[in-house]
Amino acid sequence: MDTTKKSSGDEFLKQGSILAMASIIVRIIGMVYRIPMANIIGDDGNGIYSAAFEVYNILLIISSYGMPMAVSKMVSAKCAQKQYKGAFQVFRCSILFSVLSGGIMAVFVFFGADWIERTFFSKFHGIAIPLRVLAPTIFIVAVMGVFRGLFQGRNTMMPTAVSQIIEQIVNAVISIVAAYYLMMDHSASKNLSAWGAAGGTMGTCFGALAAFVILFLIYLLYRPVMKRQMRRERRRNTEAVSETYQLIFWTVVPIILSQTVYQLSGIIDVTIYNFAMEARGVDDRIVRTMQGIYSTKYRLLVSVPIAVSTAIASSMIPSLVASVTSYDRTAIHAKVSMAVKFNMIIAFPSAVGLAVLAIPVIRLLFPGSDYVTGGWMLMTGSSCIIFYALSTVTSGVLQSIDEMSKPVIHSLVSLVIHVVLLFVLLRYTTMGAYALVFGNVTYPLVVCILNGRSVRQHLGFRQEVTKTFCIPFLSSVAMGILTFVVYELLFLLTHRIYIAIVPAFLVAVASYFAMVLKLGGLNREELYEFPMGRRMSVVADRFHLLRH
Repeated sequence: MDTTKKSSGDEFLKQGSILAMASIIVRIIGMVYRIPMANIIGDDGNGIYSAAFEVYNILLIISSYGMPMAVSKMVSAKCAQKQYKGAFQVFRCSILFSVLSGGIMAVFVFFGADWIERTFFSKFHGIAIPLRVLAPTIFIVAVMGVFRGLFQGRNTMMPTAVSQIIEQIVNAVISIVAAYYLMMDHSASKNLSAWGAAGGTMGTCFGALAAFVILFLIYLLYRPVMKRQMRRERRRNTEAVSETYQLIFWTVVPIILSQTVYQLSGIIDVTIYNFAMEARGVDDRIVRTMQGIYSTKYRLLVSVPIAVSTAIASSMIPSLVASVTSYDRTAIHAKVSMAVKFNMIIAFPSAVGLAVLAIPVIRLLFPGSDYVTGGWMLMTGSSCIIFYALSTVTSGVLQSIDEMSKPVIHSLVSLVIHVVLLFVLLRYTTMGAYALVFGNVTYPLVVCILNGRSVRQHLGFRQEVTKTFCIPFLSSVAMGILTFVVYELLFLLTHRIYIAIVPAFLVAVASYFAMVLKLGGLNREELYEFPMGRRMSVVADRFHLLRH
C-alpha cells in the first residue's frame, strides 16, 4: 500500500493509536524495570540518575531531539506534492546533519562530564560516571531519529512503535543487570550510588543501539519502494542541497528551542532547589533523596498518560501538513478537534485516577520506600497530565501550520513565570520539593493557554467544549469517587493492597467508559478510532450505552 496517499480525516488517529499503545507499553515496561532498579540503587542513586538524565535530555534536544518531528513534517510535505526525490534528499541531508550534531554533543558529554558535574551538580557527587556512559547514546539516538521521522512522514508509525518497544525491553534488562553488577563491583567506592546510576544509563545506550538496528533493517526492506516511487516521478528534483539544509535548519531549530526550554526548566528546577535547600542548611543526602522521589515516584508515573498525547501529536503532524498543503481548512479543523478530544478523553481519567490511588500505587510499586511523600506529590500534581496533553497537541498544531516560533515564545514566557514562582515558593515557604510539583503543573498550564490562543487566531478554530472537556471531567470525578470507595472497602476487609487495587482499577475503567458513552461524550464513529474500538462498541451496545 502506498503510505504517501492522503489519509482520510481520522487516519492519523489510527496511526496515533498504534504509537500511543507502543508508548504506553514502553512506559509500563519503564515503570516495571525502574522498580527493581530503584530498589537496587536507592533514592540517592535515583537522584544522581535523574540529574544525569536532565543533562542528557537537554543535550540530546540541542543536538537532534527535534529531528523525528522535523523530518516527519518535511517528508510529509514533499510526499503530499508527490516530490519523492525531494523527500529522499531531505532524508539524506538530515542523516548527515544528525551525524555531525549528535557526534559533537557526544564528544562534549564524554570529555566534559567532570566539568558539568563541578559547574552544575556539585551536590551530586559522581554524576560524571553515568554521563560518560550516556555520551554514545546521544549519537545513536540522533541518527535513529531521522529514520523514525522518515517513516512517520510517510504516514506509517509501525516501525517507530516496534523499535520503541524493543528499545525499552533491552533497556530494562541491561539496566537492572548492569546496575546490580556495577554496584557489586564498586561496593567499596565512595561513588557507589553513581555506579548504580551508570548501570541504568548503560541500559539506555544498549536499548537505543538495538532500536537503531531494527529501524535500519526495516529501512533496507522499505528502500526499494521509495526507489520505485522516485523512478516514476518524471520531474527532476530542482531543489539544491544547500536549500534542503536551510529547510532542515529552519524547521529543526524552532522545535529544538521549544523542547530545550521545556527541558531547561527541569535543570533550572534542580539547580534552584539545590541552592535553596543549601541556604536552609538541609543535608545533601536529603536533597538528593527528595529529588529522587520527585523524579522516580512522581514524574515517572505521570509520564505514562502524557506519552499518549506525545504520540497523537507526532502522528497528527504528517496528516495535518498534508491538509495545510492542500488548503483544506475543513479537514484541518476536524483533525485538530479530534486530536484534542482524543487526548482529553484519556487525560482526565488518568489525572483523577492517579490522584485517588496515588499512595496505594506508589506503595505497591515501591515497597519499603517513602510512599507517603511520593503519594502526596502524585495527588497534588497529577493535574499536570491534562495541561501537558493540551500543550503538546497544540504545539504540534502550530508547528504543522508553519507557526514554528510560537511554541518557542510561549515556552519561554512560561519558563520565566515558572522560575519566578519556583524561587518565591522555595525562598518564602516551607514547601520544599512540593514546590517542584507545583511548578510542574503551572508550566504546561501557561503554555497550553498561550498555544490555544494562537491556534484560534491562526485557524479561526474553537474547540467544542461540552463533549471535549465537561463530559470527561464529570465522568472522571464520578469515577474517582467510586474507585476510592471500592479500594477503601476492599483494603479495610483484606489489608492487602494488590487485592484491593485491581478491582478498584477495573471499576474505574468500566465506570468511566460507561459514563462517557451514556452522557454522549463519544459517538460510534469516534469510538471506532480507539484501540479495540469496535470490540468496545459491541460491549456498549449490549449495555445500551451508545446513543443512536
